[in-house]
Amino acid sequence: MARSNDFEVIRDPLWNNIRVDREALRLLDTEPLQRLRYIRQLGHAYLVYPGAVHTRFEHALGTYHLARRTLSLFAERGDLDGVAEHDIAATRFAALLHDIGHYPFSHALEEAGLPSHEGLAHRHLSHADTRDALQQTGIDDLETHLANLIAGTSTNPLQGLISGSLDLDKIEYLTRDARMCGVPYGTVDVDRLLHSLAVVTDHQGRRIVGVHEKGLSALESLLFAKYQMYRNVYWHHAVRSATAMFKRLVREAVQQETLDATIIPDLTDEELMARLRCVPENAISGRLRRRHLYKRALDVASDQLPQGNGIWIAQDANLVQRVENQLASELGIQDGELLLDYPAKPAMLAADLPVLTRAGTVEGLSGNRGRTLLGIRQIAEELHSVAQRLRVFVAAPVTVPSEPILDLAARSATQVTALLNEGRSLLGA
Repeated sequence: MARSNDFEVIRDPLWNNIRVDREALRLLDTEPLQRLRYIRQLGHAYLVYPGAVHTRFEHALGTYHLARRTLSLFAERGDLDGVAEHDIAATRFAALLHDIGHYPFSHALEEAGLPSHEGLAHRHLSHADTRDALQQTGIDDLETHLANLIAGTSTNPLQGLISGSLDLDKIEYLTRDARMCGVPYGTVDVDRLLHSLAVVTDHQGRRIVGVHEKGLSALESLLFAKYQMYRNVYWHHAVRSATAMFKRLVREAVQQETLDATIIPDLTDEELMARLRCVPENAISGRLRRRHLYKRALDVASDQLPQGNGIWIAQDANLVQRVENQLASELGIQDGELLLDYPAKPAMLAADLPVLTRAGTVEGLSGNRGRTLLGIRQIAEELHSVAQRLRVFVAAPVTVPSEPILDLAARSATQVTALLNEGRSLLGA
């Protein structure tokens, strides 16, 4: 690590040298950001891809690096003319801090029913360490500005760099995740994308982040890389089995009051697992530690379900647990030995940002014109349906009939709740 009075240079396996300015260095040394050193970027994916032990900390550094590069390109082209200095600085800091609210083990706990990590950002931004570092920047109310940028609700013209269809977070994590997992799926033309980004004026007169038409092929490559990473890494069947087991483990610990849900946002991966290993009469933590993962008893593509159905499995953790317990009872196994999984990412291939055409006009990517500009939009739903799968995981071999499960998934949450309340058999519904 090279040192100077005003900056440090950190060596990174992905981006080589990352220059960190003095104000960002103060933020790096805060307890909330240092916590990210001990939170794996991809949760339990390391059980499938041994190299996937990289953390939220290096991802945050990488996103900050891309923000500095992009803002420099904007400044060279005059795109920042008229953008307030505090908005530019806030964007740079938000890139570094965008994951500050993350739970241990990636997004699993949000699926388990805990609040979103973006909503927890303010909790960590208000930490004494972070607040002191932010106050030293001299920017008024910076804490609120950053929280809005992270939540995607800011009026900052550069909001799209932090949260949007082509934000720097996506460019960074796809590139880093593919490298660390050792897979060729996340190939992204980063330089082309960064040079294609621009600040444009949309049809409502707002200055926002858009993309040059010449960069649309690189954008399509990014979206396809995202699909491939979801299909082959993030939603790999063994990764999803471990994730489902972990969610059930945490939910039961909270329900039994052996784990205080209010402290989870402050924990690291290992701190949380240490607490979970103390949960009495629960074998899942030991199975996770030994990689004795539940196996698939059912695995079907989402296109076997009516479009839009089954979403309650991804969104209603309480209902899922009730269904899992009822199914386990009907199959003669113990509670927690059958788990449902149906991950959802409806905006996987979403691209809603203005395009600066070669003619100098600004066009949207919605509607028929958008389908012409960005061809991948025409097959987005098909790609999502290929990647998304409904799975039933079991602790030991047991026959799970497919038709009743598909029927359950095709029903609404209200209908499934009614079946449970009426005491009706789910396998014979």
